[in-house]
Amino acid sequence: MSEWISESIRNTIEAFFGGATFTLVRGGARLEPETGDHLLVGKIAAEPTGYHFVLQRSELPFTQTERRVAEELAHAFHILFANGKKDGGIVYFRTALLASLMDVAIYSHLRFNRHRAFWSIQKLLQILRSLSFQRYEGTPATSGFIVYRTQLEKFQVACSMSDCLRYDFNPGIGVSANFFKNPLAYRLVNGLGTFYTCSINLQATGMIKFMNYGNRDAVDRLSHRDTLSLLEKSGEGAFAANVTATSELEVLTCPDTILVWRKGAWRLFDPDIYRVFLSGHLDTKETEALITTVYSLSKLRLGTIVLVTGDDVLTSGDLKKGAVGGKNVLSQLIVSFHRQKAISDLKHSGELISFLSSDGMTVFNRDGKLVDTGIIINTCTTPDLVTGGGRTTAATAASLFGKVIKVSEDGPIELYERGKCVYRFG
Repeated sequence: MSEWISESIRNTIEAFFGGATFTLVRGGARLEPETGDHLLVGKIAAEPTGYHFVLQRSELPFTQTERRVAEELAHAFHILFANGKKDGGIVYFRTALLASLMDVAIYSHLRFNRHRAFWSIQKLLQILRSLSFQRYEGTPATSGFIVYRTQLEKFQVACSMSDCLRYDFNPGIGVSANFFKNPLAYRLVNGLGTFYTCSINLQATGMIKFMNYGNRDAVDRLSHRDTLSLLEKSGEGAFAANVTATSELEVLTCPDTILVWRKGAWRLFDPDIYRVFLSGHLDTKETEALITTVYSLSKLRLGTIVLVTGDDVLTSGDLKKGAVGGKNVLSQLIVSFHRQKAISDLKHSGELISFLSSDGMTVFNRDGKLVDTGIIINTCTTPDLVTGGGRTTAATAASLFGKVIKVSEDGPIELYERGKCVYRFG
């Protein structure tokens, strides 16, 4: 039976873990439960021999968040399997597995070791997921909640330590399926700088507005810097959930992990993966600026290719075939004015997104300084059997010279090195 179970859930699980290899092995294979940098093995008590839930990713190590979610996945599988066997409905079990396995794991992950919080988390995220299908005069409905686990008074203290304006509801309002019945409920509190505050038992206790939101650069707004800062002050287990302008559901947890409901499936944006990928190849400060910008481009549905490498990569002639602007004098003047500016400076000025979303590839050196942009890649060195469009081919070829991050116009983010894709988000 393990074969058809594996095939039923393989794509969903492998996509969530960025392309890691998933297998479900009977306990008789004598695999001991263990964890490693590149291997996760969890035992599932099902049937006489049991199963082992095995995830492996050779290029990038698993992060702590991925390990915790993997544990919840194994536990969710055990629960669904036990119920399916008890009712004698293995067909129903297979359907439940396809529809609910990741949901159960995500909700369990968010409940933060509190069993009674599972149902309230499921209910809240389902309400927001339903809102993501709603439109008002042709515009997607957006809104959001900041959910705290501490007492209200302690959360109010956390708000007072942040740059936000708080308005309290007295009494609180229960969050139910009719919460967004009136368009004002999501038009005025839209999850873009304004959020409802909510206890874990689904009582909306007020709303807040981040006063500095409008002064943030585009990347900080899109990556929720203010929201994450408040979550950090709000105590363990606090999280935020919001519907985006592209009708996706985001769930933010400390310190900066984002679970994304995209295209009908859960995805994990974990900055630790990108930090490990760029470690030793890019300045730490500039790495942080690049990570948040890459996620912002994914949300905006703007494609890009970024290469991080040495300054001398363009002098050999092996990488560069041409430039989008050609020999246009104006284009060369514009690029020369910004050359050697740091990623963080370009982000703060608002120019980084413009550079990265233009045609061609952008190159940064290991100090995070701009080397060139609008580059047309020489793809003659691309390894054989590359499948995909022009941007995929260019990213593969460029990765022979350094670390490459590619964002597709439909949202996915891919990491390339040594001629192959080693991780995929979205």
